[in-house]
Amino acid sequence: MKLLEGKTAIVTGASRGIGKAIALKFAEEGCNIAFTDLFADDNMKATEAEIASLGVKVKGYASNAASFEDTGRVVSEIANEFGSIDVLVNNAGITKDGALKRMTEEQWDMVISVNLKSVFNFTKAVQPVMWKQGKGSIVNLSSVVGVSGNANQINYSSSKAGILGFTKSAAKEFGIRNIRCNAIAPGFIITEMTGQLPEEIRKAWEANIPMKRGGSPEEVAKTALFLACDLSSYVSGQVINVCGAMNT
Repeated sequence: MKLLEGKTAIVTGASRGIGKAIALKFAEEGCNIAFTDLFADDNMKATEAEIASLGVKVKGYASNAASFEDTGRVVSEIANEFGSIDVLVNNAGITKDGALKRMTEEQWDMVISVNLKSVFNFTKAVQPVMWKQGKGSIVNLSSVVGVSGNANQINYSSSKAGILGFTKSAAKEFGIRNIRCNAIAPGFIITEMTGQLPEEIRKAWEANIPMKRGGSPEEVAKTALFLACDLSSYVSGQVINVCGAMNT
């Protein structure tokens, strides 16, 4: 029996990177996948085809996660199409890094809206479905910089720290209906974005990690799988750092 056999998950921002790795890992464990990204582009179509090859039901949806109205529309479509929503992975996120003295209001607002408001939007839209089912698992992607902060990332760190407070509060609010809510705080993960960093910067990051390497999206995905499935049936309101001991 696969760990997520017959269940349905929504994974936001899943056309690439960590979100895609999570969607693929869930699909390997028998989970039907509804995933979102801002545009229905070639990346979305390729991801959809890759997930479909694993023998599960899958559909990609163009969605502006920062829009309350658009999120409600998409979640309603998913609920009608798939019949249930058992897992929500709030992964959508962006960066607009810079020192506070040079940061614009637009840079602040964009990061807070996409990274933090999207968690509110999707969780609120999914809650009635999970509440009626009397079960569900919500996995929020935070970051180690949301736990410990980071220079030149005040907007990003604030958004990811906000996710931690949201997660703990939601866990206490939803527990009565057997809906669990947890967060993952990835450290330095090798993705397309971090892969574009100059080699000397990447090596400097890795030198400060006790395990002396960056993590992979698949390693984050395995943690998300644990939190999504019944192996973590009594785990809620927790934050798991996936960082090679970078943040202890």
